[in-house]
Amino acid sequence: MLGPVMTAAPDRADTSKARVVRGEVIGRDVRMGRIVCVANQKGGVGKTTTALNLAAGLAKAGLRTLLVDLDPQCNATTGFGGVPAETHPLVSEAALADNVVATTVTNLSLLPGSRSVRDVERIAEQARDGSMVLANHLACGLNAWDYCLIDCPPSIGELTRTALAGSTEVLMPIQCEYFALEGLTQMIEVIRDVMAARPGRLSFGGIVLTMHDASLELTTEVEHEVRDFFGEIVFDTVIPRDVSVSEAPSHALSVLDYAPRSPGARAYTELCMEVRDCE
Repeated sequence: MLGPVMTAAPDRADTSKARVVRGEVIGRDVRMGRIVCVANQKGGVGKTTTALNLAAGLAKAGLRTLLVDLDPQCNATTGFGGVPAETHPLVSEAALADNVVATTVTNLSLLPGSRSVRDVERIAEQARDGSMVLANHLACGLNAWDYCLIDCPPSIGELTRTALAGSTEVLMPIQCEYFALEGLTQMIEVIRDVMAARPGRLSFGGIVLTMHDASLELTTEVEHEVRDFFGEIVFDTVIPRDVSVSEAPSHALSVLDYAPRSPGARAYTELCMEVRDCE
């Protein structure tokens, strides 16, 4: 059984699907949109793919959307044909908006990531010292968009913690395989720590099951275990195994543009609708 893997889930009272956290900025007619941190400490679970396609879907729905690439691999950047920045925007002296670039998708902008090891170490050092400078820099620079999606590295290190501290909610993609569940306990503990450090700021937005193959008994077992354990915070939509989803980034496109009639495109469209319904 898979149950023992997930022994430290968030308390039921803390896991209702996140609602929009909006508030007028004092002295300015600007509203703060939803800042969604897409995170999982394990790689290969569809984290970046989910961030890319969810961002594209929200933009296509007419919502001003920003995709923030915080993963040093920069796959979210190159997935839309962007070029990684020489200096990470979070350590740049310029405002975040000055580093934002347009994409081919209407209403969708990109804050490119950087592969600079020095910048990653600098972010980690400030986070370890307890500095909220980077988190505040991230949060305060994102008021111009309805949605900001942050693609985190596949780890529970300081980059991920910084992203969580600057977000209003966290979305966790989970691959429908046994080993994808093993690190879930640690990830949830990190989320709890951030919630405790900044009460009322971060909510648990939901879990999305990815690489779903209904013909496999293991997939069905994993889905049942996750839904039984986490209840309503698991999105109804599941993302199927679909070669179109894997191929789309090599063409610098979301699956919604690359193969709009594919099962993957339909699934991500439905996920977008669910995310919006959480308002």
